[in-house]
Amino acid sequence: VQLQASGGGLVQAGGSLRLSCAASGRTSMYTMGWFRRAPGKEREFVAAITSSGGSTFYQDSVKGRVTISRDNAKNTVYLQMNDLKPEDTAAYYCAADPKLYRGLYYLPNQYDYWGQGTLVTVSS
Repeated sequence: VQLQASGGGLVQAGGSLRLSCAASGRTSMYTMGWFRRAPGKEREFVAAITSSGGSTFYQDSVKGRVTISRDNAKNTVYLQMNDLKPEDTAAYYCAADPKLYRGLYYLPNQYDYWGQGTLVTVSS
């Protein structure tokens, strides 16, 4: 499975962006996640969604501003980000976990496949 993230860009604080992650293979049975890495910081969990889309999970700092969704027919996962803040500036990576869901969606080492990252820059 190869993942291709897109949709990043430069936006002013308070603005919105929609990131997309398109998979080359079928990912309908995979848990999908978004992570980010800001300059000089460790990679951190942003959001995850189970295979059916029935459950979603978010980092506390993005709750209420970010929505993860998926279209299994298109093998694509989305990250809608609203009310962006300068501290959201980071490279955003999508990831896929093909294993049976165990609730460890926030751990990067649970994911077997990673996209190349798309850069989000939020100006103040």
